[in-house]
Amino acid sequence: MLTAETLRKIRRIELRTRKLVNDSFAGSYHAVFKGRGIEFDAVRPYEPGDDLRSIDWNVTARAGAPYVKRYVEERELTVMLVIDTSASCFFGTLARQKHDLAAELGAVLAYAAISNQDKVGLLLFSDQVELYVQPRRGRKHVLLLIRDLLAARPSQKGTDISLGLRTVNRLLKRRSIVFLVSDFLVAGEEYQTELALLARRHDVIALVLSDPLEARWQDVGLIALVDAETEVVRWVDTGQKNWRNQFEKQAHRFQTLRDQLLLHAGVDRIDVSTTGDYLEALTAFFQRRARRLKR
Repeated sequence: MLTAETLRKIRRIELRTRKLVNDSFAGSYHAVFKGRGIEFDAVRPYEPGDDLRSIDWNVTARAGAPYVKRYVEERELTVMLVIDTSASCFFGTLARQKHDLAAELGAVLAYAAISNQDKVGLLLFSDQVELYVQPRRGRKHVLLLIRDLLAARPSQKGTDISLGLRTVNRLLKRRSIVFLVSDFLVAGEEYQTELALLARRHDVIALVLSDPLEARWQDVGLIALVDAETEVVRWVDTGQKNWRNQFEKQAHRFQTLRDQLLLHAGVDRIDVSTTGDYLEALTAFFQRRARRLKR
């Protein structure tokens, strides 16, 4: 059962994301994610200046006057949201948790898809597949996706990105757009192979969720850190400058290896922080994509 607060959240996210899409993303999304080609639509009377190669000679012969073929872009695409719901995503130190950020990102991308008559589906994973929703169109469908994102309470705490990638690669029969939303807090070698296989068949974009505390610590004295996925407790003296420096270096190495892995697989990356503006991050991504397509 959905609580009244969850219903209010769904409504707030719907209003906010629909406005964002209409104001900022509809045109950019259409320009960046093209259809599979063009398809025949109808014939119309020939007009001076039309390409002679487009004349439909069979219709022209029957009608006794020249007619040309009209084509339209074969627009329909499938967008798949593959979202990490492991315990580490239910973390955030200031404005919101990574889980809430993932829900808003999913809503924005889903609305952008249906505004262009594309299908959108959802796969939630932890260290098992938590939920799969088949790609469909329509506002009602998107509202159900938002509900599923907000109400998600995974049965498992661990992270298995390779399982999510392998599952969606098996389910998608035609080339699709796959948005992989995760904090990627696992070793790259655990999902490297499956990511490369998915990226060969589909257009994969990684949305990397993060929180400032995952990269840098301030001196807050002696504290107990609990691993969200294993529940292992470790006491740390954050007052030790050497420990803070080592933590930052290790976090930087981890991020560098992850980014290199995504680049090698041909996967675009969008960095989104719990304290940042995801609208700005998405806009920058669309602009980069558009510039690249013009080259």
